[in-house]
Amino acid sequence: MLFILSPAKRLDFSEHPMAARATRPRMGEDTAQLAVATRRLTKADLKRLMGLSDDLAGLNRTRFQAFDAAAAGTMPAALAFAGDVYQGLKARDLDAPAMDWGQVHLRILSGLYGVLRPLDAIQPYRLEMGTRLSTRRGRDLYAFWGDRIAKQLDTDLAGQADPSIVNLASEEYFHAVDRKVLKAPVIDVRFEEEKDGQRKVLSFFAKQARGRMARWAIDNRIERAKDLRGFEVDGYRIDAGRSTDEALVFWRHQPPPVAQLRKVARETA
Repeated sequence: MLFILSPAKRLDFSEHPMAARATRPRMGEDTAQLAVATRRLTKADLKRLMGLSDDLAGLNRTRFQAFDAAAAGTMPAALAFAGDVYQGLKARDLDAPAMDWGQVHLRILSGLYGVLRPLDAIQPYRLEMGTRLSTRRGRDLYAFWGDRIAKQLDTDLAGQADPSIVNLASEEYFHAVDRKVLKAPVIDVRFEEEKDGQRKVLSFFAKQARGRMARWAIDNRIERAKDLRGFEVDGYRIDAGRSTDEALVFWRHQPPPVAQLRKVARETA
């Protein structure tokens, strides 16, 4: 079984002992082609393509100019990404056996690298999957990756006890997986918050929950789809009445706003 995550915009390239165990991303030829295309982008191009501020556009142009497709990355992907999903994953706390299990069962989709394993080393970059970057393969990154990501995921599932994919990625990123080509069954997962009798998905909490499920799977070595219903972390529980074999729904009572939690913490300190 494979658990699929999106990457993060926020990065953390601070030192970590696990960096010594880094592996090399496997879709290097594709990344090299994209590196040529991104190196041509101007600051104005980046502002337009990804809706960036002047400062972020300048930073990412510098990154693309420095990107060396032939060189090894400097930090494992699961440690380098630092957004909300990765606050839930807490990969920097994993020991070697746990990271090795994740190397087999966890995948991160990337606009630049295609499919990453947790220990695959990356260079600093930002290239969102929805970017309309024109290449010889088409007008955007979905056209560029085509069926390659789906085929890589199927290859990674070969020999696993349960050849299922657990979709913990955003719609933007999982759209890059060609479901018509993909042979593996997909289990979509939804996390909802309940407030005043109404349930809805709140992006911040959903992102953290996706990372928490991936971490729970690593900690408990979850390798069968039937065991996913046992996820009970941070107050979430399965909504059995709305869940199916292809789509699982988890819910919890919506926690107080972050500002309120901080106020309580100060008052009880």
